[in-house]
Amino acid sequence: MPHRLTHSGHPLDLNQPNYCSRACPLLSIASWPQCTLFLMARSSRIKLKLSQTGSLNMKVNSWYSISVHNSQSGRHVRSYNHLQGDIRRRKLFSFQKFFLRIDRNGQVNGTKSKDDPLSILEITSVEVGVVAIKGLNSNYYLAISRKGELYGAREFGVDCKLKERIEENGYNTYASAEWKNKKRQMFVGLNVHGKPLRGMKTRRKKTSTHFLPMMV
Repeated sequence: MPHRLTHSGHPLDLNQPNYCSRACPLLSIASWPQCTLFLMARSSRIKLKLSQTGSLNMKVNSWYSISVHNSQSGRHVRSYNHLQGDIRRRKLFSFQKFFLRIDRNGQVNGTKSKDDPLSILEITSVEVGVVAIKGLNSNYYLAISRKGELYGAREFGVDCKLKERIEENGYNTYASAEWKNKKRQMFVGLNVHGKPLRGMKTRRKKTSTHFLPMMV
């Protein structure tokens, strides 16, 4: 079998079990070919594909940014882009069959019209599990006050930080991340007439607080 030369010009036999340790002194590998070889270098970009016990894709930048996929172990990388400040443009359709809207005066209510431009919202992640919801055409943020009042805020503040959670029925709930009423969370909610509910009257399990995000 042909030999490969190292950078110093000496031949390396790939069949020898200590090839890995000699090729890369930073690594300690017990057995070959069951080993997984990680090479780290200071070059700007390196892509390595190794097919032996699984598939390994490695990309090394100057700060060693590595992405690994091993099909044998069944591991995969999950996407957490929704936690990194991305903007989702949605309509929030309530369980009561209303689209949540924020008008140009900062009033919050529901509408039956699916074409109401004031019901188009921008949902932005500000922290892990916490979002800000802004009316695209009104430029008001959806907010819950300390007293549980639902309103539109011109500037982003603590009232505008909402905990987003997917419930068992597939709908989302939005609770104030800052304020509670007697240790109970206060939620965004609309009643059967499309009117906003005060936070102290809302509960997670009540469908009046359940909203289905719909892509625009």
